[in-house]
Amino acid sequence: MAEAAHPHPEAGPRRNPRTARRFTAAAVGVALAGGAVACGPEDGGAQGAGAPEKGGTLTVLNSKPQSDFDPARQYTSGGGKVPTLVFRTLTTRNRENGAAGAKAVPDLATDTGRPSKNATVWTYTLKDGLKFEDGSPITSADIKYGIERSFAAELSGGAPYLRDWLVGGEKYQGPYKDTSKDGLKSIETPDAKTLVFHLKKPEGEFPLLATQTQFAPVPRKKDTGTKYEEHPLSSGPYKVVKNTGDGERILLKRNPYWSEKTDKERHAYPDTIDVKSGLDSAVINQRLSTGAGADAAAVTTDTNLGPAELAQIAGDKDLQKRVGTGHFGYTNYLAFNPKVKPFDNPKVRQAISYAVNRQSVVNAAGGSSLAQPATTFLPNQKTFGYTGADPFPAGKTGNPAKARELLKEAGYKNGLSITLTHSTAKNFETSPDIATAVQEALKKAGITVKLAGLEDNDYQDKVHSLKDEPGLFIGGWGADWPSGGPFIAPIYDGRQIVKDAYNFNHAQLDDPAVNHEIDEINKLTDLGAAAERWGALDKKIGEQALSVPLFHPVYKRLYGKDVKNIVISDWDGVLDISQVAVK
Repeated sequence: MAEAAHPHPEAGPRRNPRTARRFTAAAVGVALAGGAVACGPEDGGAQGAGAPEKGGTLTVLNSKPQSDFDPARQYTSGGGKVPTLVFRTLTTRNRENGAAGAKAVPDLATDTGRPSKNATVWTYTLKDGLKFEDGSPITSADIKYGIERSFAAELSGGAPYLRDWLVGGEKYQGPYKDTSKDGLKSIETPDAKTLVFHLKKPEGEFPLLATQTQFAPVPRKKDTGTKYEEHPLSSGPYKVVKNTGDGERILLKRNPYWSEKTDKERHAYPDTIDVKSGLDSAVINQRLSTGAGADAAAVTTDTNLGPAELAQIAGDKDLQKRVGTGHFGYTNYLAFNPKVKPFDNPKVRQAISYAVNRQSVVNAAGGSSLAQPATTFLPNQKTFGYTGADPFPAGKTGNPAKARELLKEAGYKNGLSITLTHSTAKNFETSPDIATAVQEALKKAGITVKLAGLEDNDYQDKVHSLKDEPGLFIGGWGADWPSGGPFIAPIYDGRQIVKDAYNFNHAQLDDPAVNHEIDEINKLTDLGAAAERWGALDKKIGEQALSVPLFHPVYKRLYGKDVKNIVISDWDGVLDISQVAVK
């Protein structure tokens, strides 16, 4: 996923390592979370009294508008948010709680894809009986065209991987400029139900990529370009009947041509889904807490509870039962630029790794209910390849004595002074509070830290500029899908260092052995075996002290008292509205 200023999955999970998405609130969309997931109360599981029934209206109260409601421009990766109600894709995520939900399963396709021996060719067959909201059949050509239009400059903003993975993708400019009308030749449609994708190199995680909304079908004759977002043709259980204020208000009604026989993942219990966005987060939480009128059957997919709100809820058993806990693959960390002194000295980086007090950082992030201490760059979930490694074990509160010893070995027996760059935005991960906690911890090890707070836009530009990147800054990264691939490669693959645009390889690491191992793992279609290799690579890189993992955020979100069947998976840590019932 991507570096982000404040994790909000609905804001657009997680974007291209070559766009400004990674370190901004739209960067990943964001991602507020990180670990394993529970649902409803802390014990997890589907919640709500009584069996779910069809009918009623579900209200979604969000702070971020559901803007650019076009499958080419969305950045959802199989998650349980609003777009998944309208846009079906070749694969989607398994709609189950916790770790079981962090895997890809068939959606429009009959399986998760059939790879060639070297995973450079992937073949999909569509299910029988698939239809758009107007009753017309969904064909392989519609999916091919949906992907092709995502290459158009007019519809930018979605996931970038297809441009990098598909043969010829780097030069293709979309169907509006394709005078030949042949489209991308690397996507073949030999018949109405078959798609064959030809990739530049082995990509064992293609089934995970195929959950992205770019794989939603769009019929060429119904494409209205930039206006398509006003009424995209639904392939899912709901269709758009109203979209005003660029996604601030979206009203969804049932798609009569959607069949549960072809869609085992979405339940579509409510008759109507009313999405109201652009609301203040405090107002959202107050409305969900009170549950008056329509708000009794309301949820949020982007608004967390804060420490003060959690303290209030702690004294109300009824409200406690309506708090969903979610974890999304996300890590907050200190990023080193070894090109800047004194961070070119490994012992200095190791000293800082020992000096950090993760308990104080967790407290600054809102406490143990909202953050979990991190010692690995990869999030603490099995699907990423999490090993639990701790190359510089310093306990919960740091080891300043060990840090001083290393500084002495590095030639700084009297300590040293450094600068820590951070955003002044009051967001969850790069906030001044986090920076201050780091500053105070390092002071105990004889390291004087000057805080360099920048307005958020300036901060983003500086930390992602190869020329201007500071020696030490606060960063964060979220997963585009639950695997080590979109975590390790954008940050530590030397071939992804970008000189003239946003760069995310903060350490500017270009190690042939690391690059080779990334390529070798990408050949694996056994994602369990791949996860083990990602974990081992994470451990190896971690020993170089190129970053200091700080914490993995956690989502805490209220839902209405009449809401049933709460499902929250480790894929994105967000309540899955395709499972929710209100009757």
